[in-house]
Amino acid sequence: MHASTLRCLTLLIAFAIGIDRGDAADADGRAVQHSVWLVMGASGDPDLADGFLRQARTWQETAARAGITAGLIGDSPENPTNDWSRLRDALAGEPPNGNEELWLVLIGHGTFDGREAKFNLRGPDVSATELANWLNPIHRPVIVVDTTSASAPFLNKLKATNRVVVTATRSGNEQNYSRFGSFLAESIADPAADLDQDGQTSLLEAFLSASHRSAEFYQSAGRLATEHALLDDNGDGQGTPADWFRGILAVKKPKKDVRVDGLRAHQVNLVPSAAERQLTPERRRQRDELERQVARLRDEKTRLSEAEYYARLEKLLLELARI
Repeated sequence: MHASTLRCLTLLIAFAIGIDRGDAADADGRAVQHSVWLVMGASGDPDLADGFLRQARTWQETAARAGITAGLIGDSPENPTNDWSRLRDALAGEPPNGNEELWLVLIGHGTFDGREAKFNLRGPDVSATELANWLNPIHRPVIVVDTTSASAPFLNKLKATNRVVVTATRSGNEQNYSRFGSFLAESIADPAADLDQDGQTSLLEAFLSASHRSAEFYQSAGRLATEHALLDDNGDGQGTPADWFRGILAVKKPKKDVRVDGLRAHQVNLVPSAAERQLTPERRRQRDELERQVARLRDEKTRLSEAEYYARLEKLLLELARI
């Protein structure tokens, strides 16, 4: 084995077992407070309303474990026809800049008329275009999780740099009730979904777990699957399904020279490990960027000589180790 290959393999092992991910801390060691907004849409059915509320409460309980009080829109009995403006005002009140993540989770039903996808609210529905406009001023890391039926068109509308978007469907025509949402709420901090065993469950890992559990539901029931979740974190708005992944790595590409999805979503954790909490926001930013450089280098491997590839990889991993 080439000497540099052996050195890099050694570094890779050390990297894999020695570096966790999760939330950040400021320069004084205080946890950085992310924002979490849960939006529960119109149910149209009392039984479904109970299920949507259970999802929202599960998200709230999970956020509380990270010290975050998640806001909930859609459960108040007062003025139930004004959730459109409540959502708009909540997003308008979010700081536009910073390192703190903004999580937006949509729970309920969606529709698609062939031109525009909408999330059903009590009162006026919110369209994908409107939501994109409300999010445009926010340059912080944004995570949008749309667990509704017919949610796929939101993917292309909401795509942006430094943003992760998850939808429950791969098409606006998948309009049946989605079970993906309940599985995702249960998986977002489930240790059983922690594929790389780093002590925390990333959004990518939760997406994969919920997708597999959704597929198993339809298979066990002997029914044709009417939902196929997608994840986009490279800003191309195309999305990647769970069956393109082996472990936490996407092993398929939609086309040449397109960076695969998954890495950014794996850097996002609603409930971080204890070790990750010790990182300052700046160190986390540096760490995340170095990990992205490693991923880009891996994509270039076939165009590089072995010596050049491992020399560049070793340099990046040494910088990661210092952080």
